[in-house]
Amino acid sequence: MNFKGPVFLTQHLVRFMDDAGAIVNTTSTSKNQSFPGYSTYGSLKAAFSSWTRYIAKELAPRKIRVNAVSPGPTHSNFGDGAFDKHPEFIKPLAEQSVFGRIGQPEDLAKVIVNLLSNDFGWVTAQDIEVSGGHLL
Repeated sequence: MNFKGPVFLTQHLVRFMDDAGAIVNTTSTSKNQSFPGYSTYGSLKAAFSSWTRYIAKELAPRKIRVNAVSPGPTHSNFGDGAFDKHPEFIKPLAEQSVFGRIGQPEDLAKVIVNLLSNDFGWVTAQDIEVSGGHLL
């Protein structure tokens, strides 16, 4: 699901995209960290990050830009709403960020919207960490 699902979906939908479009994939900072229990998840996200670079090259003749964002800890419904069910996890993660908080969905959305805009028309094949300096 973390790799094949988005790959197959992109391969299908790109046939319907106009040239000069943009794709933004979502990977994870877990691909660069070694937390116990995350070996499969982190490896799949690393593969997806790598695939982002490959597909950016393959779609370049159509002027389709492909980038990725790698969120750090973000208050979302990830893990079936783990942060809502276990708010005690938030403070220790927030203390690992240089800004003293975990991310909010809006933090990611701003980066994604900009990557999709023509203002970022010269950016492709990049994986941008959006983590608030988590574990910096």
